[in-house]
Amino acid sequence: MANFEFLEALGQIARDQNIDEGELLIALANALLAAYKRRPDSAEDAEVEINPETGEIKVWGLELDLEGNVTREWDATPEDFGRIAAQTAKQVLMQLIRDIQRRQMYEEFANREGDIVSGTVQQNDNRYTLLDLGRVEALLPQAEQIAFERYEHGARVKVYIVEVRKTNKGPQIVVSRTHPALVAKLFEIEVPEIANGIVEIKALAREPGHRSKIAVASNDSMVDPVGACVGARGSRVRNITNELRSERIDVVPYSDDPIEFIQAALAPARVREVRLNEEEGVATVIVHDQQLSLAIGKEGQNARLAARLTGWRIDIRSENEEAEAPVEEAWTDGNVVVDATVVVDEGTDGLAVAVVDEVVMSADAEIEEVVVIEEIANDATPEVEA
Repeated sequence: MANFEFLEALGQIARDQNIDEGELLIALANALLAAYKRRPDSAEDAEVEINPETGEIKVWGLELDLEGNVTREWDATPEDFGRIAAQTAKQVLMQLIRDIQRRQMYEEFANREGDIVSGTVQQNDNRYTLLDLGRVEALLPQAEQIAFERYEHGARVKVYIVEVRKTNKGPQIVVSRTHPALVAKLFEIEVPEIANGIVEIKALAREPGHRSKIAVASNDSMVDPVGACVGARGSRVRNITNELRSERIDVVPYSDDPIEFIQAALAPARVREVRLNEEEGVATVIVHDQQLSLAIGKEGQNARLAARLTGWRIDIRSENEEAEAPVEEAWTDGNVVVDATVVVDEGTDGLAVAVVDEVVMSADAEIEEVVVIEEIANDATPEVEA
């Protein structure tokens, strides 16, 4: 007997729950077969068929004829199978809908690891904050929360999807407010030039809740990457700062030249000189005395972020510190030799030797000033390598 009402109801459920109708029919047929098998008079081998055009349900008994190796089938539908089908269908459909929804949600969010989403705070305790993302909830663990942030019930926050776990109760989505990529994703949202690929984020370093440094480059010579990210009167970067609860953000230009990149990374400090030791990966940075504290930053934060951003270990020195440091390599200029602390000057009256505290050299490698702390007699001349 045709069952158009059943088929129509099935189709409506499929549309409402965004579930494939064919998948519903297959699952229902499997459940009906299991219900039939529990009957004492059931065929040893059988299958259930649901006609997708009429909704008619039939049970076919199956038997293999060993002589002809042919499967014989017959209509084994019980007379009261309509009642069994109705009870089973209700239970199966409810469970199936839950299972399919869980699977769909997992597949949807599993593909969104690394994305940014907006959620509403539902619950907060000392282990995690629970966020409502619409169709599913997300966990914001304490380890992924900014230390001084408070998440009030009903507040909306943007978070970064770190991991999507598959569980029997559906997907468990773990999100973060501290992940460095959260800053990058916020820039993608606020800056169209990043979203369409004109401006590229080359590097990013972050100390959550305090300060971030982001290095950007432009693929179009007509577009200033820093200006695009900052926005008119700082509007774009200010929106990101507000979302991150006043976390300071430094946007700097990226450069393939490590010296230029290190100088930019230490902004707002002005750098006088950068010397690279590529073997050890160390950059010695010289700044004016009044720029030293700015270059280092509060509790070393500016220097630390610059090091992470550039990938170089950064040693910052003021001009005074550099001038007081001993010269490690001997060099000559005419008849003058310097080997860290000894100056030898061969004059017309013979050899004069002095131990010096400081040697100040001009840009063209000539000694401008020598601070003498001890003179040594000619007969006590130390050995000095020329």
